[in-house]
Amino acid sequence: MRNDKRGQALVELALVVVIVSLLGFAVIDLGWIFYANLTMQHAVREGARLAVTGSSDGAPSRRAALIAKIREQSMGLYDRNLHNPKDPKVSVLPRDVLAFANYTGAPVEDGGDPGEPNRLIMVSLTYTCPLLTPVLRPVFGPTYTFTARSTMRNEDFPLKEGK
Repeated sequence: MRNDKRGQALVELALVVVIVSLLGFAVIDLGWIFYANLTMQHAVREGARLAVTGSSDGAPSRRAALIAKIREQSMGLYDRNLHNPKDPKVSVLPRDVLAFANYTGAPVEDGGDPGEPNRLIMVSLTYTCPLLTPVLRPVFGPTYTFTARSTMRNEDFPLKEGK
């Protein structure tokens, strides 16, 4: 009986390549998830910053300006959102809430209007992104959903006529 080990290296290589490939694909998917999350968080924060100034930035309404700013800052991810509804939710907190850190109630919905001067607003966007590889699908499913939120106080801007 011969002691032949020529096939052993090939079998070991096949096992190692599978494990390294799975780890590599997992890193790619996790990197994509982190990129999408950070990009959308930045876009929501920039949209909220525009909304708290009271400016509509040439748009028909402050809400439309907020959505346009989020779309502009999202590097194309906003239009690829798989979540329905796609548009962000704008909530105005009750007047008696002075600091968000201690707030435990539900925000008052004002139909998407970013509120009056000196009111706390919360802009939140739920984003669903598809995973790029099938490696993490048993963990997350075919998509990963997260919510990006930003809470800020409206500046003391002058109210427009009719408001």
